[in-house]
Amino acid sequence: MMRLLTFLGACLLSGSTVNAFAPPACRFIPFSSTTDLSMSDVATMADSGKPPASADSDTNIADVEIPTNLPSDVGMDYVPLATMLATGQLAEADQFTRDALVVLAGSKEKGRDFVYFTEVKRIPSKDLATIERLWNKFSGGKFGYSVQKKKYRQSKEDFEVFCQKIGWNTKDGDVERKKRWFGASEFIYDVKKAPEGHLPLTSALRGTSLIKQLLNHPVWDNEDWKIEP
Repeated sequence: MMRLLTFLGACLLSGSTVNAFAPPACRFIPFSSTTDLSMSDVATMADSGKPPASADSDTNIADVEIPTNLPSDVGMDYVPLATMLATGQLAEADQFTRDALVVLAGSKEKGRDFVYFTEVKRIPSKDLATIERLWNKFSGGKFGYSVQKKKYRQSKEDFEVFCQKIGWNTKDGDVERKKRWFGASEFIYDVKKAPEGHLPLTSALRGTSLIKQLLNHPVWDNEDWKIEP
């Protein structure tokens, strides 16, 4: 418990504030498929600035049960993500998720802090399922890639309509634009206030191919990802 409390405190002092449609500028640790990440290592993964405070961040860690059986094909430790989501640290959980995908896709090994859409297929289904179950569980089914996939289909795969549905767009007078992630974030890190599918965020600076590949990952081909370990 003490380690979790210490880690959670560290998370509040870490993260990243960048344009929502730009690749997050993250600092990563050396990682291999045979290395388990420690709590301090995972804290380092998101240590590149301070994200906007989550709206529900006053949740007491003693009031929630943090799952620990969180399978990974590469030894990734998802207890920090579970802790962030369970205690309402949605901005931090959002950053952790992006950081994790960079490692899982093998982008980090190539010296990059962002994922190419061609690398999405390398992300293990087991890990993506674990991440998704956590987002779904602690948002009451409101957040996650599977929710975004449903919204994308409802939008007839029109990306602009999709952005409108999940609240990634806003208006300045009569001009509609993408919400800003830098400075004072315009995104909604609040389960009660955010639209369905609002989180997690995905970079679209290099086009929409990355998020489309995430939504088309084989893990969503059936409902097996929902099965608890």
